[in-house]
Amino acid sequence: MMRPKLQVALDLLELDRAVQIAKESLEGGADWIEVGTPLIKSEGMDAIRTMREKFPEQKIVADMKTMDTGAIEVEMAAKAGANIVSILAVADNSTIEDALRSAREYGVELMVDIMNVPDPVAKSKELEEIGVDYICVHVGIDQQMVGVDTIDLLETIVKDVKTPLAVGGGLDAESAARAVASGADIVIVGGNIIRSADVTGSTRLIREAIDKAEVKERKRETLEEETIRLLMQVSTPNISDAMHREPGMRGIRPLFEGIKVVGRAVTVQTFGGDWAKTVEAIDVANPGDILVIFNGSDYITPWGELASHSAQNRGIKALVIDGPVRDIDEIRKIGFPVFASGIVPNAGDPKGFGEINAEITCGGVKVRPGDYIVGDDNGVMVIPKERAYEIARRAMEVKKNEDRVREEIRRGKTLSQVIELYKWEKKQK
Repeated sequence: MMRPKLQVALDLLELDRAVQIAKESLEGGADWIEVGTPLIKSEGMDAIRTMREKFPEQKIVADMKTMDTGAIEVEMAAKAGANIVSILAVADNSTIEDALRSAREYGVELMVDIMNVPDPVAKSKELEEIGVDYICVHVGIDQQMVGVDTIDLLETIVKDVKTPLAVGGGLDAESAARAVASGADIVIVGGNIIRSADVTGSTRLIREAIDKAEVKERKRETLEEETIRLLMQVSTPNISDAMHREPGMRGIRPLFEGIKVVGRAVTVQTFGGDWAKTVEAIDVANPGDILVIFNGSDYITPWGELASHSAQNRGIKALVIDGPVRDIDEIRKIGFPVFASGIVPNAGDPKGFGEINAEITCGGVKVRPGDYIVGDDNGVMVIPKERAYEIARRAMEVKKNEDRVREEIRRGKTLSQVIELYKWEKKQK
């Protein structure tokens, strides 16, 4: 088998940054440079021209994502300096065939991306009959965020086609090695290289993995295990950004620094310090859960050190309360994570009003039983349970991007220079 190719997808908006990252990835062992669709939309064919000028010996892939006018768009990319042009398999066959004729005329190769086709196996066979140069087995970013696996898709196709297969979609060193072991000829890596603080090192790690193509046996996580693991790696600001600047709970802060918790919500609605339901909820919750309480008063508390100790013994991860707590010196000593809106000395009485595991509002945010709660030094975020995995994946992408921007600032640029702020400010009418 020939040495697998490593294609780096420059899915960026800023051309200068793309050039720098391309240079660093080539130093780490990348083979092909992909001018990603966002970069093409941002900078046009100049992005391809620049890459050709800067890297005259490298193979340049233009990810055009063409749906129509195949011949024209292939010609544009070819004249700008691309060696390979990528278009979409969901385009009409007449578009694909015309694109292939144009590719032959201008001496470039045609890659066809099967993302979102209804029957990937049948379409791959059809593309092979048409005679395309490469078939790209691709799971798009939004599909990755909800758990669609690229390697699973590859394994359904590889036995039926002989055309060289490129594989992309959320690959890291481990999954890239799995892709090669499963029959991929080209692995396409974007975020795990271009958003790395150490592009060269990250590229080298993937290069070494695909050259060995050793797939180690790994324990398969459940979706919930993976969700919690990912959420533990990101901050609440990362999560807010991933949720389109969704606000966290208002006025609720940790009792001490250094807290980081993730868990499922067990909700409690109580009134004015009535601590009966809050204590009963300790018995209802499972290990790993987080109690989320709406108290209904800022002056009297339903929670203190004894409840905290009981919850800790039960394996409960944390308390989040829209209301005050007491005994904070003892709570800090035992290290039970508490997020609260205040501190008072006085508790209420166990009258038994309220409800456990009802939908509540806490810190101005709706919380349902089973929603994911993430708390850290910045505050508390609530993630709807049906979107938890997606948001966890998107928050990781936010974190990676910030890691890369932080590295560029460390090298001497200002934040506005890194993100080309003045260029991308919304233009006033």
